Amino acid sequence: MLFASLFIRSHLKHIFISFSLPLSLLSDPGWSFGSSFCEKIEMAAPPARARADYDYLIKLLLIGDSGVGKSCLLLRFSDGSFTTSFITTIGIDFKIRTIELDGKRIKLQIWDTAGQERFRTITTAYYRGAMGILLVYDVTDESSFNNIRNWIRNIEQHASDNVNKILVGNKADMDESKRAVPTSKGQALADEYGIKFFETSAKTNMNVEEVFFSIGRDIKQRLSESDSKSEPQTIRINQPDQGAGTSQGAQKSACCGS
Repeated sequence: MLFASLFIRSHLKHIFISFSLPLSLLSDPGWSFGSSFCEKIEMAAPPARARADYDYLIKLLLIGDSGVGKSCLLLRFSDGSFTTSFITTIGIDFKIRTIELDGKRIKLQIWDTAGQERFRTITTAYYRGAMGILLVYDVTDESSFNNIRNWIRNIEQHASDNVNKILVGNKADMDESKRAVPTSKGQALADEYGIKFFETSAKTNMNVEEVFFSIGRDIKQRLSESDSKSEPQTIRINQPDQGAGTSQGAQKSACCGS
């Protein structure tokens, strides 16, 4: 019986978790991890460090067809390197990089997912909890671009309603004679869904930093606005010698401000 080894690793924390599952099980569309498995993964994760390490922890997800360069984008952004001999991602993998945005330290936890159909039930389990999703296609592969709509439907089914999305056309360094998806077509699709659009090259590092910084900044802004709205209102407590009438006035102001 053939087995696929799936792994989750944090290169900065030196945590490695491995397990094996039969390929026949992974190809079963009705199979999923289940809550007990996810709980074990969470228990195996490194303990949370002091809050001083970062101001925001943001979970990002890279999705798209197999071979569009998701792993290469992740490696370029996290490690500053590129390789042409990447092995197709089996299941899931993630890396961490901390960046600074507007004076705040942002820890990006970036998940790279398999694009193959047989692993779809695995990767969809990670949509939940994602704050931002990068939809990646290959500008030399029109089918990967056309499948973006399918990936967006997956997001709508499995991710939170307010998740940030960004469209990424990768391998933009390729010769124009090999290009199958014009820049204008990518921009039109992004405009249709009301999301940002970038063309990137993991090989030359074109726009790689810009993509991750852009979605990170948008999520930070959303979280900041959410935090400010949820902050309890300050109610002024009057001095005892100010009298009952003034106290009633203060209570009325507090009500009007709610």
